[in-house]
Amino acid sequence: MSIEHAFHPPTITTAEGRPLDVIEVRGLTVDCIVGIFNRERISAQPLQVDVALFLDTRSAAGGKLSQTVNYGRLAGELRFLLESCRFELLESAAEAICRYVLAPPTEDVPRAQVHAATVRVTKPHALGGLAIPSLQVHRSAEEMVYGKEEKSFGRVDIIHEGTGYGVYRLRVRPGGHIPTHVHQKMEESELVLGGGLHLQHRPVARGQAFHWPRGFPHRYDNPSSTEQTVLCVDKPGFIPSDEVETEAPPEGLTPVTGTSYYPHDELVASESSTGTRS
Repeated sequence: MSIEHAFHPPTITTAEGRPLDVIEVRGLTVDCIVGIFNRERISAQPLQVDVALFLDTRSAAGGKLSQTVNYGRLAGELRFLLESCRFELLESAAEAICRYVLAPPTEDVPRAQVHAATVRVTKPHALGGLAIPSLQVHRSAEEMVYGKEEKSFGRVDIIHEGTGYGVYRLRVRPGGHIPTHVHQKMEESELVLGGGLHLQHRPVARGQAFHWPRGFPHRYDNPSSTEQTVLCVDKPGFIPSDEVETEAPPEGLTPVTGTSYYPHDELVASESSTGTRS
């Protein structure tokens, strides 16, 4: 169900008074857990998302996608985020989206820095058709503070933590690896953002998502010369004692097949040199 009602992001200007450019993704509808009532905690319902990103796209006018935001991939990342978390409030969903899109870019996923974002989330079925509740928020990059944790494989950016979930960006240094490990308490979903990782000792394409059952051994390696990133959602939020390193089974790590969250269109050859090719 697509809700057609006006989305009015504000006008945001630079310090010199010039309006920033705006990239909008409207009408992204995702079935997810959002709500505080028992029925809403059990069954997914549609959540419609409208996003406006404020940035300077002038350097992308020459044809470099890495100098703007790939809205096709962004839509997939937001869909993964919404499907993987279990939000109690619209406020939680909106804040998680803002914090994710405003996070600084990484080397393996070059893009323009987003300076501000307006996000509207709508629950079209919440009131049985009597009315349509929504929430619109606006956040700036300069007000965002992200926690960081140093790890043996690199570091973790703490994007957002809420009641019953945590959103993290795992940054695997060149030559680093996330050792074979299992979880017994947390449910974990991961979306591979970089294009140079190996999972279970096999190359894995960017945009592939995986849900790890409890007790399932998994491992990442980064044989590339560039830091590689993974978007991770833990439910509940990360429990250090629940990341238990283990030996690989004698028969080797089980190969896995992910779910693609990125468009399948192939980028033109000129983009392959910018590190943005699928």
